[in-house]
Amino acid sequence: MRTNGVKTQMVHARIDPKLKRSAEKVFSELGLSTTEAIRLFLKQVELHRGLPFSVAVPNQTTIEAMKEANDAAGLRRYGSFHELRERI
Repeated sequence: MRTNGVKTQMVHARIDPKLKRSAEKVFSELGLSTTEAIRLFLKQVELHRGLPFSVAVPNQTTIEAMKEANDAAGLRRYGSFHELRERI
């Protein structure tokens, strides 16, 4: 099989600028460039023969729990850590 000397290919993707900046900060903390992070992700896809993490549509119970967790009105408030510990 002849490859014409091409060793790499370019990937183009449109990404929300805020998401890109946020991810790049994380990559920087890890000592990675965006290119290296993308290459790492693609290698993991190849090794796992799929996405390297679980992806699922949440069921109704999970959706309700997520809504409850995001509802500040349902949160209990305590005046101190000591008061919290007494109620547990």
